[in-house]
Amino acid sequence: MTTEIEIQVGLKSGMADPEGVNVKKALDLLGFDSVKKVDSVKCYRIIIDKNEAEAIKESEEICKKLLANPVVHEYSISVAK
Repeated sequence: MTTEIEIQVGLKSGMADPEGVNVKKALDLLGFDSVKKVDSVKCYRIIIDKNEAEAIKESEEICKKLLANPVVHEYSISVAK
């Protein structure tokens, strides 16, 4: 059985997000005045050859060891639909 996992990694609240700030400025210049804030987030889709529970557990290890720095990042893991 394979499970498709979606992992989103973003900066913790209060961390500087220059990419988000630049996108927000560009949106303002394009006239999208209703956009109040932009946060940049990376999304990873990983197919793991395990059942859902084991795949989520392995995804936690992947985040801790590679995808997220616990000092500056937060992440979420879900089964992709």
